Amino acid sequence: MNPPADTPTNATADALATAAGRFPLQFARTRRFSLGVPRQFTVSPDGERVLFVRGTSGTDPVSRLWLYENGTERMLADPLGPGLADEPSGTVPPEELARRERARETSSGVVSYATDEAVRLAAFALAGTLWTVRCDGGEPRRIRTPGPVVDPRPSPDGSLVAYVSYGALHTVRADGTDVRTLARPDGEHVTYGLSDHVSQESIGRSRGYWWSPRGDALLVARVDTAGVRRRYISDPANPERPPRAVPYPAAGTPNAKVSLQLVRVSGERTGVRLPPAAGPDHPEGAWTDRAFEYVVSAGWDSRGPLVSVQTRDQRSVHVLEVDERTGGTRAVHTAHDPAWVSLRPGTPLRLASGALTVPARPGGDSQGLDIGGARTPAGLEVREVLGAAEGRVYFTASEEPTETHVWSYVPEEGFVRVSCAPGVHTASAGGPTVVLDSRTPDGHTVTVLRAGVPAGRIAVLAEEPLVTPRPLALSLGERELRSRLYLPSWHRPGDGPLPVLLSPYAGHGMRVVLKVRSWWVAVAQWFAEQGFAVLVTDGRGTPGRGEAWEKAVHGDRLGAVLRDQIDALHAAAGLHPQLDLTRVAMRGWSFSGYLAAAAVLRHPEVFHAAVAGAASIDRRLYDTHWEERFLGHPEVFPERYSRNSLLDEAGALDRPLMLVHGLADDNVAVAHTLRFSAALLAAGRPHTVLPLSGAGHLVGQERTASGLLLLERDFLRKSLGL
Repeated sequence: MNPPADTPTNATADALATAAGRFPLQFARTRRFSLGVPRQFTVSPDGERVLFVRGTSGTDPVSRLWLYENGTERMLADPLGPGLADEPSGTVPPEELARRERARETSSGVVSYATDEAVRLAAFALAGTLWTVRCDGGEPRRIRTPGPVVDPRPSPDGSLVAYVSYGALHTVRADGTDVRTLARPDGEHVTYGLSDHVSQESIGRSRGYWWSPRGDALLVARVDTAGVRRRYISDPANPERPPRAVPYPAAGTPNAKVSLQLVRVSGERTGVRLPPAAGPDHPEGAWTDRAFEYVVSAGWDSRGPLVSVQTRDQRSVHVLEVDERTGGTRAVHTAHDPAWVSLRPGTPLRLASGALTVPARPGGDSQGLDIGGARTPAGLEVREVLGAAEGRVYFTASEEPTETHVWSYVPEEGFVRVSCAPGVHTASAGGPTVVLDSRTPDGHTVTVLRAGVPAGRIAVLAEEPLVTPRPLALSLGERELRSRLYLPSWHRPGDGPLPVLLSPYAGHGMRVVLKVRSWWVAVAQWFAEQGFAVLVTDGRGTPGRGEAWEKAVHGDRLGAVLRDQIDALHAAAGLHPQLDLTRVAMRGWSFSGYLAAAAVLRHPEVFHAAVAGAASIDRRLYDTHWEERFLGHPEVFPERYSRNSLLDEAGALDRPLMLVHGLADDNVAVAHTLRFSAALLAAGRPHTVLPLSGAGHLVGQERTASGLLLLERDFLRKSLGL
């Protein structure tokens, strides 16, 4: 008699077990399945050419520059090919290493590039050397410069390439002649053309200069970190290496001083007169700081430079037009919020007509968009403005929190959804062409649309996970918490109860309960195959469900978040009685590592073990813009920082806890874990500490990443008696 179709045979079970056993190495070798994925799309204004970076396979860690044209792909630059590989290699400048860390870049080679306006000339840096390549044929050309190159960008007409070297802004002609220094550091801790730590890590502004459309001038950020406190990151495994100094503005301490200058290619410079502080319409609070300390966005279009600034307390944002002749500014849009003004990526966007695209609050609680006076439909939660092409504005938005779709707006047609399949979509556009980047439950595709009609595809070469995700979609409790439950493929009714592993992120700015097949989905299923019922929940504080939902963490980063995780757990167990509530653990990284540690400290009656990776235990140690957004200034609200930090609660631990941290992490410093471990030791509370030598906030080393999954599994299984 044949077994039922849904019951694995012994041979099938053995195959599943073998695949699951090989998964940790695959996960590490593919850099979380990111290798082989095309990204950083640039579409030419006529829609004929698409540039992007990608490796040659799902295990190739070297990114190349590619061109898609006339339905075919062509490699433009191969760092391992003739020409580029023949040149002497240098070292990647520390400013570029910092940028990659902020961007969580997992590959090497051509990891970023920039083009002229017509997308006919591309510039990129390899180990500090400057290269250009033309899209119409020819080999990459090395442009020799006096020093290492960071962030090269061609002028709109392609005649010049600007770049940063040792904190100075330079230009060189595209033929390699006439190197000029436009702005040289005027202090030991001053740079021109680079972004500071907070702007990159917490605000999302990675750039530090912008060309004028005529190519005769640049808008340039001057960053002075002299007043910023330093952190010193060493490599204990190699004690002969000196520590690395990092200017890091922790909550309540001085920020970098960021100003802007208009720099002419001919050499003249004019300071931009940014307003020093917000006016009387600024919302008051127990802590009020009206100073405009943050330059949150900048650009230069046909109507001139456009800049956004935000106050230190984040309750006011002003959009400013800049007079390119005098450097004077005029506010053309202001936004205020009693908690914080949410920054929407891609805004402000100014159209050719002069109309602004800015975040709007059309009423109620939604996060909408105002496009020249046209408001997005009620209930549409805007995530990002992608840009404009041929007068049409493209943006991403969610109607349902587990999905994100691409939308377009033009007055003649109104608001139109571009993407169709359930999932998470984004896009790049130029002329009549839209490159639709789609992640769905079935996988990842990149479709080239011409005038709305599919015209081709760009290959996604990422490997397929060795485990097949089988998520059960749930909407739990009175708050309809979006959740996913992963059960072992081999588990059948009557097999007995399963220990429960909560594996959320649950922090601000990120959702993981999505209709996609992504790396975290595969990891959740892998843990399920190890004998757990894995529950993933997006609760309050995560985006996509309105202002009140996202700002429920204002003043308290843990209370509502932990309650939602517990409520989801109990609601899921009510629907699936095989979940064993006497054996529950939580694992997480970064914010969710902090959440996992808090779970076993504050609710040992619910949680019986935890793995806390890169946990931000002491909120006073995190950066100004991120932490003050939620908790305010630590001198004004010391009780908030005490209540949201875990050091004073170390004596409450009576559950197994593993702390994991990369020793080279410059985002969440290893001091968080070391201080917490010391407090636990002083309180006589046993715990496990796993230091990761050489690892930053993203664990990229192959053996470390694969071994970490196995060590987590073994710790959790032992702790829960599995």
